[in-house]
Amino acid sequence: MPLERDGAQASGRLRPPGLGLLFAEARGLFEFNASVLLSPVLMRAPRGDGHPVLALPGFLASDLSMMPMRRYLSELGYDTHAWRMGRNLGGLARMREALRTRLAEIHAATGRKVSLVGWSLGGVYARDLALQAPEMVRYVVTLGSPFANDVRATNATRLYESLSGERVEDFAELRAAIAGDLPVPASSIYSRADGVVNWRTCLLRPSEHAENIEVYLASHIGLGVNPAALWAVADRLAQPEGEFWPFDREGPFAIAYAPPEQQYRPDEKR
Repeated sequence: MPLERDGAQASGRLRPPGLGLLFAEARGLFEFNASVLLSPVLMRAPRGDGHPVLALPGFLASDLSMMPMRRYLSELGYDTHAWRMGRNLGGLARMREALRTRLAEIHAATGRKVSLVGWSLGGVYARDLALQAPEMVRYVVTLGSPFANDVRATNATRLYESLSGERVEDFAELRAAIAGDLPVPASSIYSRADGVVNWRTCLLRPSEHAENIEVYLASHIGLGVNPAALWAVADRLAQPEGEFWPFDREGPFAIAYAPPEQQYRPDEKR
């Protein structure tokens, strides 16, 4: 079957990123080093108001992977929290109760709504938590999270199914809800250069309280430490509770973001 450009098949189904992008994921190390070198610039991001932030790692990752994000947000004034569940071996349905319990613990201890920052599969969990307990969630930011369209279009699908014991097609109603509108503000940060998930699976439906933010050339494994992505996360979390305005692409990393008019809606035909 002939393939269209940019990860789409002629049938309309999506396909995982190609081997070139997958091998290029090694550049994630350079993204981390860039954040270290640019840390003085990153600290010019809007300050936080001290509200709690729960960081959820991606598939096969642990709290260690989210440590740079948590440290950065802590330095900006947020009360950051790890998920404390070891390595993320997947299981959307299996993890629901434990994740809600962790969210409830933080909410009860702080007395404030919790913002959720999820990387890859962690972002899918974050969106599900916002649906389960919107009264405890303030904001959701996802990073390279495949929650929309054909979620099989990743290079990790088979391994996910093997380790989690769940098929991607399972729980279709739940997955459809996660892909839909959330009852809280949300931002999806993604990259077309992602070598693990097809970027179209990261697109939410833009609305008056939801947006997509494309970061040029970011890798999947580097998205959570990419300086432009870190700045965007900090900017989004700094919004007052209950308010939302579109991400301003000006500032020190302006060149790294695609203009809004170059982004695409999840249901757009290409």
